[in-house]
Amino acid sequence: MTTTSVKVTEKVTAPITLTDAAVVKVAELIAAAAAEEPLALRVAVKSGGCSGFNYDMYFDSEIAADDVTSEFSDVRVVVDPASAELLTGATLDYTDALQGAGFHITNPNATRTCGCGNSFS
Repeated sequence: MTTTSVKVTEKVTAPITLTDAAVVKVAELIAAAAAEEPLALRVAVKSGGCSGFNYDMYFDSEIAADDVTSEFSDVRVVVDPASAELLTGATLDYTDALQGAGFHITNPNATRTCGCGNSFS
C-alpha cells in the first residue's frame, strides 16, 4: 500500500491519508459527478453502528472555517474537527477486486471493529 504526498492547507497534520489507489478512484468519481462547484471528499465519523461509530464519506462543496483540509494530488479531503480526532493516523485505501472491492479505512484509533468493517469503537 503506497501513499501520496500530502499538502495540508492548515497548520494541522492531515487526520487521514489516501493511498495512490484511493486518490485515483476519488478523482475519477469527482470527474464523473461533473458538478458545477469544486467538490471535496468529506470523511466523517458518526455515532452509530454495531461498534459505536460509523465512517461516512461523501462529496461536499461546502467547507466550514474549522474543517481540516488536505490535498492529495488534485483531490481535496475535508474532515470536521470532531472526526479529525478519531481519524488521526488513519489511511483510506481503494481495492478493485472480485471480493472486498471498494474503499477501506485502516484506523489505528479503532480498538474494536465489526465484521462489516464500517463500524468501530
